Amino acid sequence: MQSLPPDLWLLFAPIKKARTDFIVEKAAEMGVREIRPVQTEFTNAERIRRDRLQAHVIEAAEQCGGVFVPEVRELERLDRLLQGWPEDRQLMFCDEALAGGSPVLKANQDAGPWAILIGPEGGFSEAERDRLQALEFAHPVALGPRILRADTAAVAAMTLWQMQLGDWR
Repeated sequence: MQSLPPDLWLLFAPIKKARTDFIVEKAAEMGVREIRPVQTEFTNAERIRRDRLQAHVIEAAEQCGGVFVPEVRELERLDRLLQGWPEDRQLMFCDEALAGGSPVLKANQDAGPWAILIGPEGGFSEAERDRLQALEFAHPVALGPRILRADTAAVAAMTLWQMQLGDWR
């Protein structure tokens, strides 16, 4: 019997259509509550079709017998999203500049509300990286020894989070 997924958001910079579809489908299958496309300085896509992505999420949830369908939000600029960030939500910031570092979140991390942030093709700008590293609620994480494509990084990050803090423990 499936239950409600943990309070996890996936934030990602949209990429090519098929790869963005893949990200939202996997997010629905792996148990996130909200899918939030974000516009970064290096994001290639300037708009998304939220209705089309929501249809992919519904289909993915149905395919895996899901009892919960995450909401796909409208594309939002990352800086604006961070300005209104909820006080109680932590952010797992997947930083490609840390490739080769430890992918592990601290063992004492709280499993309360979280979000995962995946950057665009080409990574985050230095200004974005600096801002994210300065935030108390942001936790920079490496996803292993290699720089991953955005769609692969999303799956790897959700897996890491679910195994350490989510409902796969």
